[in-house]
Amino acid sequence: MADFFSTPGGIALIILAQVIAVVAFVMISLLFLVYGDRKIWAAVQMRRGPNVVGAYGLLQSVADALKYVVKEVVIPAGADRTVFILAPLTSFVLAMIAWAVIPFNDGWVLSDINVAILYVFAVSSLEVYGVIMGGWASNSKYPFLGSLRSAAQMISYEVSIGLIIIGVIISTGSMNFGAIVQAQDGNLGLFNWYWLPHFPMVFLFFISALAETNRPPFDLPEAESELVAGYQVEYSATPFLLFMAGEYIAIFLMCALTTLLFFGGWLSPIPGLPDGVLWMVAKMAFFFFLFAMVKAITPRYRYDQLMRLGWKVFLPFSLGWVVFVAFAAKFDWFWGAFARWSTGG
Repeated sequence: MADFFSTPGGIALIILAQVIAVVAFVMISLLFLVYGDRKIWAAVQMRRGPNVVGAYGLLQSVADALKYVVKEVVIPAGADRTVFILAPLTSFVLAMIAWAVIPFNDGWVLSDINVAILYVFAVSSLEVYGVIMGGWASNSKYPFLGSLRSAAQMISYEVSIGLIIIGVIISTGSMNFGAIVQAQDGNLGLFNWYWLPHFPMVFLFFISALAETNRPPFDLPEAESELVAGYQVEYSATPFLLFMAGEYIAIFLMCALTTLLFFGGWLSPIPGLPDGVLWMVAKMAFFFFLFAMVKAITPRYRYDQLMRLGWKVFLPFSLGWVVFVAFAAKFDWFWGAFARWSTGG
């Protein structure tokens, strides 16, 4: 049996099992993310939220998904049918394949490549095409305007996210997520993590992640009060479900990136406690809780305010931070906190 797993067929079977495990984790998490999002929003507004289907409403997300699946797919008469169907599939598939390089524990990763950050950036940059395709194929002015807003917004905040991550790359000397987490390991527990030396960038990264994923208060592409529902206006049933699933998966990916880049990934916050996948999942769940709270308590920005924040505040600040980190790493300022590659963590 052991010999079989060293053959091409056995290796393919192992890879398939790993892919299924990651997809199952993400999809099961998706059900509880939607449930948690609705429950948190309801608690802030002092109402019950989902509480009928299943114990405490835990199966409400399953019921909603089944409802979308069994509904009739309605395609507008003037729409481009092929592109109309491909758009939500594109958004969903691209959101899923980004998880191929996300480690959940030491060695627990589908593809442990040295350019993992570039891979995530390449995939996330392509996600905007699903939104643009959906808006254009609908053959309606409201979805098209919503998709154009989304393209401008995602491109604007990807620049800031990229510059923030460059600072982490300079400190680590690697674009591998596993190496970034190992660089944050040390005897001081959570005080060894990058949130401390890169403290200002944690907030910029979190806010940029909200804008990158069209999350309130930056959900201008799908602002119901202005554009009916943005690029999703003409979508229903399973295609709409794919759009929504892709958006939540992208949000969960941002939670994972925040955990890996600034909060030690699977490392224990307290020295002496064992590291492990539970720490990784717990941190991701915490950051999703923050995403949900921001949605519940903040008013929506105007679109001009959104663009001004991205280009006139976040871009120059993150660019200046890259220059600062480069000098700090080069000259070993702050006892090597910005140069883990030279100090060994």
